Amino acid sequence: MKKLWLPFLLLLLFLNSLFLPSAFAHTNNSEGYSNIEVKENSLNYELKVDLEELGHALEKETAQKELIDKEIVQNYVNSKLKLYADSELTEGTVEKTDIEMMEDTPFAVIYLAYNIEHKPAKLVVEYNLFLDDSDPSHANFATISMDGKQQEKILSFESRELEIGEISFWQNVKQFIVLGLVHIFTGFDHILFVISLLFGAKTIRHILALVTAFTLAHSITLALATFEIVLLPGRLVESAIALSIVYVALINIFNPDSKHQPWLAFGFGLIHGFGFAGILSEMRLDTAHMASSLLSFNIGIEIGQLLIVSITFPIILWLKKVTFKPVKWVIPGTSAAILAFGLVWFVQRAF
Repeated sequence: MKKLWLPFLLLLLFLNSLFLPSAFAHTNNSEGYSNIEVKENSLNYELKVDLEELGHALEKETAQKELIDKEIVQNYVNSKLKLYADSELTEGTVEKTDIEMMEDTPFAVIYLAYNIEHKPAKLVVEYNLFLDDSDPSHANFATISMDGKQQEKILSFESRELEIGEISFWQNVKQFIVLGLVHIFTGFDHILFVISLLFGAKTIRHILALVTAFTLAHSITLALATFEIVLLPGRLVESAIALSIVYVALINIFNPDSKHQPWLAFGFGLIHGFGFAGILSEMRLDTAHMASSLLSFNIGIEIGQLLIVSITFPIILWLKKVTFKPVKWVIPGTSAAILAFGLVWFVQRAF
């Protein structure tokens, strides 16, 4: 009896496969093609991939005359395709999509544009389309053109990276010093913490002790996190940074005559160091310049801190000496505002 059912079962499976939506059709050994061209301040990427395989990866139906929604495609490509221009990750925008027949096989043609401030000295491509989610046997034939040079490689499950060019030592140092400066001047939580420390500083010697302790501490944890010796969850680190601001602001409000101790700056500096490392974790640091990248980034942060201290501390000293009563409320009022920012950041980051 069982043998009689076998032909019917095979027939049913065959008919089922004929009427399966194309989104669930799976093409093994799919192919792709990458043509990357780097110009002065733009990077163009023409990506061709098997249309059915793209639909399978996205779990979307595909048609030979219509490509899947551009936004969906862009999100998928940016999550699976990483381009690092001089170590910095840059995301592409889908400019146009098309469908092209190649040897009777429909291919999705995706035109991506990457905005870059200047032509990079080194470009690294990390390619992960389909390899981990739908077709481990997928292969992409990639070509990069930059500065009159051309690099070619077959990207596959075992070999997912392609790079061209080389960044010099001094280019790397300059880049990471600027990155450190930008990071400190756009990191408002770090700025408010430093200002809160300054409210409790009494003399130039005292502020030097606080800044030195803070610098030493965050340099230690920045190095530990960058070299992946000690790693902490980002949510925990950012929440702790917010709490450090709240704690110091509360001291400034309820004990305005207190003198902040260097151990306090050192303790919270350890936490802030993990926060500084966050931006480096999003980059692809060149192993040949790892130490100089870390040192240069730290130097940029220190230059930024010294500028903040040099501008802010004289104003704080002046405010403390002024006898005009309304001015006396500036520091407590500022501390209250800093406290409010810290509480808001903690709620946003912790919950």
